[in-house]
Amino acid sequence: MEADCPCGSVMLYVTCCGSLHSGTATALTALGLMRSRYSAFAVGDSNYLLATWHPATRPGSVDLDPAIKWRRLQIRELTGGTADDDVGTVEFVAHYWDSTRRQYGRQHENSRFARQGQCWFYVDAAQR
Repeated sequence: MEADCPCGSVMLYVTCCGSLHSGTATALTALGLMRSRYSAFAVGDSNYLLATWHPATRPGSVDLDPAIKWRRLQIRELTGGTADDDVGTVEFVAHYWDSTRRQYGRQHENSRFARQGQCWFYVDAAQR
């Protein structure tokens, strides 16, 4: 049985964010990259997270907490980030379950993205 994509689209994972994770497709917009990065957290794909992190701000590694299960993504606001832009921001709220603390939580962020050539990269979280 094929699973729905964690990003909240109406598509199956394999044809949505899974195609970006496998390298058979690339994100055309900042929003597309943001959704695929959320899905990478949800499926535990730290290699994809590193590959899509801007080289100027990329950490040496990404350690994913196995106690965190990402549950839902809400997009709040978009600024730029279209196929015609070179920069963009995506404000989102990501909901999760922390099995260690046995509680729900949320991450609210305004992420900045930049395009180099045809590839979008996550830069950092903008200050609010």
